[in-house]
Amino acid sequence: MDTKRIKEAMEYRRLIDTLLDERQYADTVLQGGYIINVITREIYVGDIAIKGERILMVGDAADLIGPHTTTVNVQGKFVSPGFIDSHMHFESAMLTVTEFSKLSIPTGTTTLVADPHEIGNVLGVPGMQAMIDEAKTLPNRVLYTVPCLTPDVPGLETAGAEINSKDMEKLLNDPYVQGIGEIQGFSNVMPVYRHASPLIDDLIASVVYAKSIGKTVEGNAPGLFGKDLAAHIIGGGTHVSCHETTTKEETLEKLRYGVSVFIREGSSQRNMSECIRAITEEGVDSRRAILVSDDMVPEDLLKLGHMNDIVRRTIAAGIDPVEAIQMVTINPATHFGFTDVGMLAPGKRADIAVISNLEAMTIDQVYLGGIKAAEKGELVLDIPSYTYPDSVKHSVKRTPVSIDDLRIKTTGAQAKVCVMEVVPDQNLTGGSEVTVTVTNGVIEPDPVSDILPLLVVERHGRSGKIGKTFIRGMKLKEGAIAESVAHDTHNIIVTGTNYEDMVTAVNRVIAMNGGICMIKEGKVVGDLPLRIGGLMTDELTGKEMSDHIAKLHRLAEEELGCTLHVPFMHLSFLSLVTSPKWKITDYGLIDAENFKVLPTIL
Repeated sequence: MDTKRIKEAMEYRRLIDTLLDERQYADTVLQGGYIINVITREIYVGDIAIKGERILMVGDAADLIGPHTTTVNVQGKFVSPGFIDSHMHFESAMLTVTEFSKLSIPTGTTTLVADPHEIGNVLGVPGMQAMIDEAKTLPNRVLYTVPCLTPDVPGLETAGAEINSKDMEKLLNDPYVQGIGEIQGFSNVMPVYRHASPLIDDLIASVVYAKSIGKTVEGNAPGLFGKDLAAHIIGGGTHVSCHETTTKEETLEKLRYGVSVFIREGSSQRNMSECIRAITEEGVDSRRAILVSDDMVPEDLLKLGHMNDIVRRTIAAGIDPVEAIQMVTINPATHFGFTDVGMLAPGKRADIAVISNLEAMTIDQVYLGGIKAAEKGELVLDIPSYTYPDSVKHSVKRTPVSIDDLRIKTTGAQAKVCVMEVVPDQNLTGGSEVTVTVTNGVIEPDPVSDILPLLVVERHGRSGKIGKTFIRGMKLKEGAIAESVAHDTHNIIVTGTNYEDMVTAVNRVIAMNGGICMIKEGKVVGDLPLRIGGLMTDELTGKEMSDHIAKLHRLAEEELGCTLHVPFMHLSFLSLVTSPKWKITDYGLIDAENFKVLPTIL
């Protein structure tokens, strides 16, 4: 028997002795709260007795209170299992795992299941391993679902590293790896089948191996129905999740197929109000409905909360409070096969959220493994900052670009061009054809009509390509924005009202070794270095990052006239090729539904 099993056996014996030996007592008892029982969907008054990291019992714990037991009066408050965020990306918050956790824990979230897909695209296995190593230092539970394929669309985008089935054995056998992450490479089912069939074989090899060692597999099925959806589910090993569901009809079909629908409600992608209609209007069983954040900015985490805010919104949409809490506790625990969290019951880990106002989801206290970690929205547990190695901080390998590199050129006085269209609060895009004016052989930006150049500059030192098209809906009136956060291969994406500011913005991102930059009239309006893979920083705390992002959002509106909600996040998703309709990579404008490069100038 290995050390871990011996420790677990001893722990269980100690719990039994405490319950049955009249001379032994609980370490902590939460007294007289309203117990939220997510197993039976009930609320009733009771105590929770804790010994070490685990729950001794739920009910009348008077006999377990001894002279050294800490008692906590929670009368009038609601006691819930700690919340689980089942799908999220630390890279989207641009924070280290540690700093994200410091903001998240006081909101009642005690377990995070993260997908390191972004750093995997930039740095491959070493980048993901650096993030996994950080999680091992933290008191909250952080697990990973790792990508089995990068880039997602080989031949249409350039990543910093490739990942495939040969990398799975080492990754999946790490105890901090829950399974395979979103299988985006098979999101566009029919185009992949017709044009990139070998990808399916490699995907299935990874999935079969993961299943053979008891690991889970997550799906990614935007807009899929019928045979396409069935093929995607089978490709994931017959049971997957989907966090890209955006309509009631999609939600219904996926729930009927046994898909765990990860209902997303993040900073820039808000799908809950539409997806939840499958439950509120059709009355279907919600056991496979799971709330997730996917992508959140620090500003929202600090001001609004994390899973508690998503639960609050879900209650406001008509879901019973206990049922909404099930969607962040027992439902995800069941999906992932977690046996020690997700419910308040004997032997379970004492990850607990004490709620003072149920409908507002105001978190009063948070316990991690029986230890008070937060109170009244403030962290009371000391969690040291974490610094990443230099090996992950030099990922930008592009030399500076010139203004001529960026200009979109053609002949004649006018040109018909393809224009991508932003869909607010979604990672989907539209597309149309527009006639524009050509000046001296160059198609200039047209901020009055909100038609701006949109470019992706390859930054990994591999292809040297620059993809070019146009975008409508960024609502930029002046200047330019560039960033090295551009899903999923994270090249440098830039848009602007003039090429002079655009080239300055791109070169500023290169000089910072990754980050976000806004330029106006040749000067830096605001920037944010993101040196960890060009995606994250360990130079700011979560609070400092929140303040900094809030300042950048304010400057984007005040200085650049940009009124789009969370513009940096919206910009970053314009290169996500696995999501409809049109996207851009370093290869150019991509028809994401048919896996082909489209001409920008028709």
